[in-house]
Amino acid sequence: MEDVDVVVIGAGHNGLVAANLLADAGWRVLVCEATGAPGGAVASAELAAPQYVADLCSSFYPLAAASPALLSLRLEEHGLRWRHAPAVLAHVFPDGRHVVLAPHTEETAKSVGQFAAADAEAWHREFAYWRRVRDDVLDAVLSPFPPVRPVLRLARTLGPAEFLRLTRMLTLPARALARERFAGEGATALFAGCALHTDLGPDNAGSGVFGWLLTMLGQDVGFPVPEGGAGQLTAALVRRLTSRGGRVDCGRPVTSVLVAGGQALGVRDAEGQVVRARRAVLADVPAPTLYRKLVGEAHLPARLVADLANFHWDDATIKVDWALSGPIPWSAPEVGEAGTVHLGADVDGMADFANDLACGRVPRHPFLLLGQMTTADPTRSPAGTEAVWAYTHVPRGSEWSRSRLLRYADRIEQVFEDHAPGFRSLVVGRAVSGPAELAAHNPSLVEGAINAGTAAIHQQLVFRPLPGLGRADTVIDRLFLAGASAHPGGGVHGAPGANAARAALARHNLPGYHLITKAQAHLT
Repeated sequence: MEDVDVVVIGAGHNGLVAANLLADAGWRVLVCEATGAPGGAVASAELAAPQYVADLCSSFYPLAAASPALLSLRLEEHGLRWRHAPAVLAHVFPDGRHVVLAPHTEETAKSVGQFAAADAEAWHREFAYWRRVRDDVLDAVLSPFPPVRPVLRLARTLGPAEFLRLTRMLTLPARALARERFAGEGATALFAGCALHTDLGPDNAGSGVFGWLLTMLGQDVGFPVPEGGAGQLTAALVRRLTSRGGRVDCGRPVTSVLVAGGQALGVRDAEGQVVRARRAVLADVPAPTLYRKLVGEAHLPARLVADLANFHWDDATIKVDWALSGPIPWSAPEVGEAGTVHLGADVDGMADFANDLACGRVPRHPFLLLGQMTTADPTRSPAGTEAVWAYTHVPRGSEWSRSRLLRYADRIEQVFEDHAPGFRSLVVGRAVSGPAELAAHNPSLVEGAINAGTAAIHQQLVFRPLPGLGRADTVIDRLFLAGASAHPGGGVHGAPGANAARAALARHNLPGYHLITKAQAHLT
């Protein structure tokens, strides 16, 4: 029987953040990863063609660049280097107009001002407000729930009336929030498009805060990418962990969490080997996977088992990677300077797209999020070429044969061709991944869901992942949920992992923790 202080199930970025923080505290850490490589959704490989590095899932990391959890690890000392495109984000309208989120506030203000002159000054005003509340908002969003201290600081900074207005803002749909602040379509499209980085359309309650947060972060820290591919962020996390004595075992799936006396005492892997966890077990897996498959319903309260039936996943995903012989020939050249591009819909079109998904229909007009990776990081492909990806969402539960998937990829290409004539003539390689392929790469992307559960307000805060389980602690003592199903949810920021690590440390420091329990003695 192996013996460690903590077992972390899953070597996604959240699991690795948790492992690093616990190793920093002197704990003996073992990370068990089911697949053949660490990283989960933070990984890269040559997909579309040799020498073209593609990010397999996530790609641009504004939250990582601002996250206290990741910043505290000082990953630059372990080989991580950030790169930026000349422009942060461009949104291309169906009629060919575009708005650009630029690195400098003045340039962005000029771009949104082309849609309504008053919006230039409004943009400066909005960003000034962001800078006033930035640190406390990020702390409130990313720290364990309830975030009492940052909320109190915000209340003191803003005063009662403005604090209530901020609280109201958190409930607004993205379209309504933007229209209260801006007159033109440009700024509204930026907010609504960024909101659709989740599974929330522009008219869903609570979508506004996601759009506002990502847009303001883009203006603040940009949308950076790791030099050499997303996998380099994972590599830095692994290097840091191993330098502190931690271990990552890949190709070692955990099949069960060992529970006795209401406590998590260790894990059993697929080979039947048992690992004793003297202090804690942390799980960087979706909540339904942890509770149903690894713990088992026999160890759970009946109410929790019933609540699991009402866990809502986010939409499925289709992703296409291309290797191009040259840059995308956009009709609007400014779009070619953006690392991230939103394409295929105006705000009404995004609402139609979201409604199709809600109704279980494959959208006729896909809204695309795409990355021009060589534009952001020249190491991603040979000089003069471009590595590009795009993804869109489709309803869960649909069957995607290979032929159907390829036909849908052709539809996506046509959207490119409409706004960048000659796009297809540059394609030297293409890789198409549907929901099944994404889940095969990373089992936590269940049916191609990339957010580990909906971002809708009914499954956020105290309701994430289930009502009453808004913290990393679970109903099993010494077992902590460290994945994106936990508060605050999806995105590469490491907060669920950091919150779980801190909860485990706090549990360990409780009076009487070091007493050997009957259950531990039984396992020994």
